[in-house]
Amino acid sequence: MPNIKIFAGNSHPELAQRIAQRLGTEPSKVVLKKFANQETCVEIGESVRGEDVYILQSGCGEVNDHLMEMLIMIHACKIASAERVTAVIPCYPYARQDKKDKSRAPISAKLVANMLSVAGADHIITMDLHASQIQGFFDIPVDNLYAEPAVLKWIKENIENWRECVIVSPDAGGAKRVVSIADRLNVNFALIHKERAVANEVQRMTLVGDVDNKAAIIVDDLADTCELSAKQLRN
Repeated sequence: MPNIKIFAGNSHPELAQRIAQRLGTEPSKVVLKKFANQETCVEIGESVRGEDVYILQSGCGEVNDHLMEMLIMIHACKIASAERVTAVIPCYPYARQDKKDKSRAPISAKLVANMLSVAGADHIITMDLHASQIQGFFDIPVDNLYAEPAVLKWIKENIENWRECVIVSPDAGGAKRVVSIADRLNVNFALIHKERAVANEVQRMTLVGDVDNKAAIIVDDLADTCELSAKQLRN
């Protein structure tokens, strides 16, 4: 495919390979390594002068290392005279820290947006942002794609009794997403109300809705373990 270069970080090389295959091309050459002191080193292996560059890196796994890789790749391509650099970020890093919810709390999602812009990104493509307001943290174009069509297709193809299922939101913040999916499938929905003292520690959970003897499908944009939600539904 002319004038397009696709570079992948270490977060999900298989996804980059499948995207490139879908476009009828191959991922471009890049060497990602670390120095002895654990600094990230990036070497772009081919010319990007005048090219439309796409850099795929997701904010999962070793988030900080992957974020730094992406920033350095963006910067390297930009100063190598790439025409445009698009950061493709399926999972936006630090998306949960999107507001100042208590004294002295950082808005880390805004900081990440600033870093991407300063590195030289011209365009951001991401999916199912934890909060849509994150798009407003940028002064460059942001495309927030939605996974709902793919989720609906997967449910219909992989869950035999999906017409008898219940779509469950693990917290009140995801209710809108769950209601939309439940309406498209014409099934019921439920949600779990959580009260937290600190992050990832739930003091109390209350299930709103009926999941008795039904297949419960938990839908969320971010998940650490899903252990608490699954436990509540079993009980």
